[in-house]
Amino acid sequence: MPKSTDRHTHAFSVGHLARRPEAGSLVGLVLVYAFFAIMGGAVFIGAPGWSSWLNIAAEVGIVALPVGLLMIAGELDISVGSVIPASQMTAAIVSGYFGLPILLGIAAGLGVGLMVGYVNGLLVTRTSIPSLIITIGTMFGVMGFTLGFAVLIAGSTSVFLVPDPVTKLILGTFIGGMFNVSIFWWIAFAAVIFFVLHYAPIGNWIFALGGDRDSARNAGIPTAALTIRLYMLSGFAAAFVGILQLMTYQNAQVATGQSFIFNSIMCVVIGGVILTGGSGSVIGIVIGTATFAIVNQGIFFSGLDPNVGSVIIGALLLAAVLSNDGFRALALKYSTKKG
Repeated sequence: MPKSTDRHTHAFSVGHLARRPEAGSLVGLVLVYAFFAIMGGAVFIGAPGWSSWLNIAAEVGIVALPVGLLMIAGELDISVGSVIPASQMTAAIVSGYFGLPILLGIAAGLGVGLMVGYVNGLLVTRTSIPSLIITIGTMFGVMGFTLGFAVLIAGSTSVFLVPDPVTKLILGTFIGGMFNVSIFWWIAFAAVIFFVLHYAPIGNWIFALGGDRDSARNAGIPTAALTIRLYMLSGFAAAFVGILQLMTYQNAQVATGQSFIFNSIMCVVIGGVILTGGSGSVIGIVIGTATFAIVNQGIFFSGLDPNVGSVIIGALLLAAVLSNDGFRALALKYSTKKG
């Protein structure tokens, strides 16, 4: 009789783990790190390797977290790649070119992100146009405005800003010469968004939005307001990364940020978020981001052909999409046995 109970408990545990959206991504993270630990040697598993991929993961991760929330809600945001240089350039022009207080420049840069997010959310909720098309449109619009205003006001596509020591310490310094302070901001963003999605009532609204928008609306969930807030959060996060980069490198460029568009989406998908919405987790997104960054930097430390990295990322994406169905089928199997 005790043996039967043990088997029942074991089945329940496996089924519970299989239902977790980050189960497949965790396996991928372990395998990828083990591979590059062997190929990259002691340097990769030491402080240089960890700082290298964590610095990459922090910036991409801050953007990927709200993008993941939008994808769980059944939406997409392609405009993040244009918000990053727009916020940089705004802050640099306000505080670098015109010499106004640094806090005013930062506020203006973050305001750009919030404004773009609000416009995205408003267009998505007021029209029947897919969010993919809308955010592609705003992306090109913001890119054009950023380039035009930079040339018109500053006469250049590059503007320098030297922050004061306190601001640089908080937003753009390297700890020990290797680890960027953005890593701690990533952790803070992850903690807040984890609470919002998995503990606050609004988290259930986000899952409901991605599961069935009409049913969510009929249940009294303010779907339009929630969608707009999610887009504003996405814009704010992208703008914040732009500010972090500006304070770190002290130079705003109109041609930065485009890689964040698909990198953030890849991190979210590798983290187990379903493309159709309604399922996902913050832990999974963090794991997916770490996996992406490890591959990105592991190629450099191992001395492999950079094209190998693209192959590995592509394989991870395919595996993540396929494993979503596989792990859920396994969960259903154990749930059926339990019943």
